[in-house]
Amino acid sequence: MSFKTISVIGLGYIGLPTAAAFASRKTSVVGVDINTHAVDTINRGEIHIVEPDLDRVVKEAVEQGFLRAVSQPLAADAFLIAVPTPFAGDHQPDMTWVRAAAESLAPVLKKGDLVILESTSPVGATEQMAEWLAQARPDLRFPQDAGEAAEIHIAYCPERVLPGQVMVELIKNDRVIGGMTPACSARACELYQIFLEGECVVTNARTAEMCKLTENSFRDVNIAFANELSLICAEQGIDVWELIRLANRHPRVNILQPGPGVGGHCIAVDPWFIVAQNPDLARLIRTAREVNDAKPHWVLKQVKATVADCLAAEGKRAADLKIACFGLAFKPNIDDLRESPAMEVAHLIAEWNPGETWVTEPNVHTIPPKLAREATLVTLEQALAQADVLVMLVDHQPFKAIAPSQIKQRWVVDTKGVWR
Repeated sequence: MSFKTISVIGLGYIGLPTAAAFASRKTSVVGVDINTHAVDTINRGEIHIVEPDLDRVVKEAVEQGFLRAVSQPLAADAFLIAVPTPFAGDHQPDMTWVRAAAESLAPVLKKGDLVILESTSPVGATEQMAEWLAQARPDLRFPQDAGEAAEIHIAYCPERVLPGQVMVELIKNDRVIGGMTPACSARACELYQIFLEGECVVTNARTAEMCKLTENSFRDVNIAFANELSLICAEQGIDVWELIRLANRHPRVNILQPGPGVGGHCIAVDPWFIVAQNPDLARLIRTAREVNDAKPHWVLKQVKATVADCLAAEGKRAADLKIACFGLAFKPNIDDLRESPAMEVAHLIAEWNPGETWVTEPNVHTIPPKLAREATLVTLEQALAQADVLVMLVDHQPFKAIAPSQIKQRWVVDTKGVWR
């Protein structure tokens, strides 16, 4: 059975590239998003996020009639849900948006349709989504009750892409397919093979959910090790980047690079889903999260110490000091601010600093609301020329391209080792 129309619900950093990938294979795709700005932008053949090559693919798909965006789900043969899954309260998973997406598409479901949850979710989320759909459409048979005889196929299939390389990795990387039944998995594989060049690796829904959480928790634990090393090295007067470079010459050691924390919607969030469901067992995963979440506050302490030295040496008043933060995104060369430790550090500095706090971010053109009242967005040139203290937070390519001779300031806090 072919897929004549595919619906992607949620046109953000994952949903829009996924919709574009399907549409680039001459398949009719209807993207759905409650953000009217996103809908209008996409329908003009433009994009509202920063991702290399995505603008070209979207423009061609819209112009050729294979991609359009709407604000409410329409009938389709396959539905992919790619909406946010944040945590609420005490790091408890918040499935509100997934439920809203499921309930919004339920009225247009028909026999033979496929529904895939792509949003990173706690274990059991796919079964919960199937229950929500069954409650909304009692006239249809679902896998949890009908098994292989189900009229609606349901699967979980998480993305595993790197921002900045999404349009390549979306197509090249292997995909874990977790169907609620073997028939559901087979149908999901058939869908992704429209554009996928990697392998479809089949398992069940719960294992696929845990696989996504495991991948990001593994990275979080390893980053926490590097971040903890940076704290210890600062205390011992050791260059952490030199230390890691030397240690990594061991054939079985590969330590990651430290930074101001961990950001993004995946690594900074997903481990908490495991902790929430297994609070007594996930001790290492919890500790890694706590180490990484605490890093922005440690960076603030370093800034405070540097400012104190600056004031003592320069004889200035704190109110006259200009602190420039370099970067706001959660990783280099993108505009994604979700769970960004750089944003958190800039916010902490701006709240504490009695003088001016500047931020320079090459991928953002307006000051984020969180900083609007306390900080000013400036150009890279202004920050270099006029700031008293520089705080390197994100190693964007324009920052790495700055020649050492351009750094005139004595007072620098470098969380990425770019200017050391």
